[in-house]
Amino acid sequence: MILPKRTTIYDIAKKLNLNASSVSRALANNSNVSEATRDLILKTAKELNYKPNRIASNLRKGQNQTIGIVVPRINQNYFSNVIAGIEEITYQKRYNIIICQSNESYQKEVECINTLVNQQVSCIVISTSADFAKDDHLQAVLDQGIHLVQFDRVAPNLDTHKVLNDTQEASMEAVSHLINQGYHRIALLEGPQNLSIFRERKAGYLEALRKYNLPINEDLMIENAWTKELGEKATEMLLDLPNPPDAIFASTSDFAALGVLTVAQKRNIKVPQQLGICGYANESFTEITNPPLTTIDQFSNKMGKAIANLYFEEIKNKQISTSRKIVNIKPELIIRASSQKNKI
Repeated sequence: MILPKRTTIYDIAKKLNLNASSVSRALANNSNVSEATRDLILKTAKELNYKPNRIASNLRKGQNQTIGIVVPRINQNYFSNVIAGIEEITYQKRYNIIICQSNESYQKEVECINTLVNQQVSCIVISTSADFAKDDHLQAVLDQGIHLVQFDRVAPNLDTHKVLNDTQEASMEAVSHLINQGYHRIALLEGPQNLSIFRERKAGYLEALRKYNLPINEDLMIENAWTKELGEKATEMLLDLPNPPDAIFASTSDFAALGVLTVAQKRNIKVPQQLGICGYANESFTEITNPPLTTIDQFSNKMGKAIANLYFEEIKNKQISTSRKIVNIKPELIIRASSQKNKI
């Protein structure tokens, strides 16, 4: 299928036997063009279905009112809500956004960044992929004079604006809740430890066990279980142990927690009587599972707005700030039936 050619100011100028500069001035409502000529140009532009190329226009003015966003997965409620929060602010500022998905691949993340740099976006917002290796591509963004804001999964050694949650404190609160509900052999589904955010969540888990003088058992900690399928696989391994856990904290995602619940139901294990479950991120489906899943709300929409506001505060100074801001948004433990053993 051959797509129709986009109408340009040169097409309008050719039809009216005018200079392209005259057409451009008329479309910009410049007073140097007579009213009759401007009306004719506007009428012709409408007939030819002319649409202004805002990106090209901004580049001619030395600016590009476009923000690039790179996230691991677009189809997760957490990341889509962050994007929605960003868009709510950028829409008010008449900025466009370009969304890229790394699909948890470091190589694809690098390609996304290169594409956005070539598009000459004014800012790049990123949450890094699961197999994030090094931050050279992000440093290159700064070297190009492009604003950079990191959120959630960040390169900790890179000096940029960051929007974060206190994930260690949230994880400690979640595990403490499970312990207070009477669970004493609590397993952890943990994310890749090359990412600081998952190291912090594991630290919160360990801190809670130490606080309540519970033993730390390496057999109860399964790394890289952040999808439903990996959550199912990890749960099968844990429940096949000679001494299986009585609760599982899926610190990676609610999708992993859903995997835990799926295996429990297949094995006719009663939740929360025989197995407590807690997830992370407060995905929309957690309210409608049976039983509903305890989880941690990261206030993702609020995070998105904070990200956009950091950028717009910075451009007021018309340069990339040397004073980096870290915005911490406190998450909240949402207690539901999957972990409320004491209520039964």
